Amino acid sequence: MAFEPFLTIDDEPITITQAVRYLQAGRKFDGFIGEILRQFVLERQLKERAEDLKINAATIEQTIIDFRLERQLSDSQAFQDWLTSNGLNYEAFHAQVSQSFRMRKLRELVTEPKLQEYFIERKIFLDRVVLSRIIVDDKDVADELKTQILEETATFEHLAREYSLTDDKIVNGMVGPVSRGTMPDLLRAAIDTAKVGDIVGPIGLEERWGLFRIEEFLYATLSDPQLQASLQDELFEQWLVEKMQVLPIKLQLDDASET
Repeated sequence: MAFEPFLTIDDEPITITQAVRYLQAGRKFDGFIGEILRQFVLERQLKERAEDLKINAATIEQTIIDFRLERQLSDSQAFQDWLTSNGLNYEAFHAQVSQSFRMRKLRELVTEPKLQEYFIERKIFLDRVVLSRIIVDDKDVADELKTQILEETATFEHLAREYSLTDDKIVNGMVGPVSRGTMPDLLRAAIDTAKVGDIVGPIGLEERWGLFRIEEFLYATLSDPQLQASLQDELFEQWLVEKMQVLPIKLQLDDASET
């Protein structure tokens, strides 16, 4: 008995071996296998944790009702048309909603025990400082500019426009929020002991000298829903990769015919 083709294009059968060769030629094969492995791990975990991932049926139904109301699909025919246009029937749509709840709950179960510790580890990168700066070539120039600012004979903004060598001089030296974790050690140490409005420097940075004015501290907190979700996503992806890496994979290609 001959093997069925993997797919058919313009009535020409494409075998699985051909498909793999095409993916390898386009450097997409690793990603293809990676996505299969990812979905395999997720499906297995959803099955193994089925008891912990049960979702109240009323919650799913209310979510579907809210979805229809938000998109003005309360009319049955309008909703059916939307389903058809998206290649769905009601059962498939219901399954998608249910699956999204189960995936969200799985993510919470996996990440909740590690979230606080991970937040602490990442906090230096999550905390940000809004800065303005003046960058010059000579330390003596930087010292003189700082003196003018402190003695109020010139404003920081004016001197930034006049002397700074970086492109942000056109916006008075405003850099915007900078992660503490990405700052050079000298700059971070100086900022950590300063307060809003202070002028920090001159600090030597790659053969240049910088004056930095602290505009605002933006401290990260787990009470921020957006940040919490972002950290959960990172932790969940790490967990997934760990699960995927320990699974043995065997690729078997066989286009031969059986008789």
